[in-house]
Amino acid sequence: MSDSQAPPEGVPGPGAPGAAGADPPVPRTVDTANEALRDGVNRCPRCGSTEIQLRVSSGMLVCLFCRHEWSEARIDPVVSGEVPLHDLTGTTVASGATDISPEVSGVMTLKCGGCGSEVVVNTAEAMSSRCHWCRHVLTINEQVPNGAVPDAVLPFGITRDQAVQRIRDFAGSRKLFAHRRFRSDFAPENVVGVYLPYMVVDGNASADVHGHGEIETRRYTRKRGDDEETFYDADVYQVGRHVDFTVDDLTIESSAERANQDSFVNTNNVINTILPFDTKNAVRWNANYLVGFTSERRDQDVSQIQPVLEDQLLSIARAQVEGSVARYNRGVRWEAERLAVHGTRWVSMYLPVWLYSFYQEENGKAMVHYIAVNGRTGETMGSVPVSQGRLILAALTAGTVLEGLAIWLLVVMS
Repeated sequence: MSDSQAPPEGVPGPGAPGAAGADPPVPRTVDTANEALRDGVNRCPRCGSTEIQLRVSSGMLVCLFCRHEWSEARIDPVVSGEVPLHDLTGTTVASGATDISPEVSGVMTLKCGGCGSEVVVNTAEAMSSRCHWCRHVLTINEQVPNGAVPDAVLPFGITRDQAVQRIRDFAGSRKLFAHRRFRSDFAPENVVGVYLPYMVVDGNASADVHGHGEIETRRYTRKRGDDEETFYDADVYQVGRHVDFTVDDLTIESSAERANQDSFVNTNNVINTILPFDTKNAVRWNANYLVGFTSERRDQDVSQIQPVLEDQLLSIARAQVEGSVARYNRGVRWEAERLAVHGTRWVSMYLPVWLYSFYQEENGKAMVHYIAVNGRTGETMGSVPVSQGRLILAALTAGTVLEGLAIWLLVVMS
């Protein structure tokens, strides 16, 4: 589209084309359930024990009885199939990402495959429990429609000791201006490993953006009394761009509490700063990866996350066309945008994060500060409460030094 062409009238906003009010097509579903684990008893393939947990240093499941190690298969080939991203059409949803049914309780009853007893598991708090008769560990692996069982899990790759050291280093470099109680109560040993729920999305989309760009042709100044004002002349162009693009493993939060952050009461938005995760290495769901860690349950469906996806796709589209408008040295103001989503593929996934939290209450106001470590890459970011007094003192000290330096320079120059 040429830069002189005017933008069309009434360019629609984000969303795939279609008749207004028409029912959306039914998504295709890919079954990702692990058939071998449906009875809740996940046994060691070598000795049959159910005493299993994750060995973080290797990313493998380990039998605590015979020490055998193994891993579930990667989820990517299961959901991707043979369809390349640029040929993706419609909506494909993995079975763990299907809509949450409000009628399904978080309390589940499993029948022990060892002795036949019934064991209750509250999926809001845990994904496994031990039979009180035969001591077998039963895990929730069946994908019930309550959002508790995702399609995949990306195992921790950073050990707790490594996370503690990263948190210690992060806070240590900021202790100079940290609040006094934070310095005295800082205990990185209290770090907690948590699996957070995400939707991982593949997409095939195109976008049109229209606006005005300016190229500066002259710059000059005019005096008004003792002041000078700078003016410029510019040629203004109508600019239009079209881009076709795909996204691979776009990561979006599927917890409403995490997605709607209140920066006045906590700093959990630091989670977004430790992205990305190597989601291509995620494996098929097995609740034993969660042993020893906490987790949160997904509470948002695909339809609720769709607006967030479209916002991110439009941001990607703007970035895609940025290189083609570099000649407009005064910038481009995009005034109309249209997004067409041709196809998407959704996978529900647990991603690993190490978290350290600090509760601060001062002058009747409460704030929870977090330091987060990406459980795969070690990327660390967080919030440390500052001491206003120390900041003011540092500013005054710096001001005094600068003032003294200025006086010294005046003396030397005279």
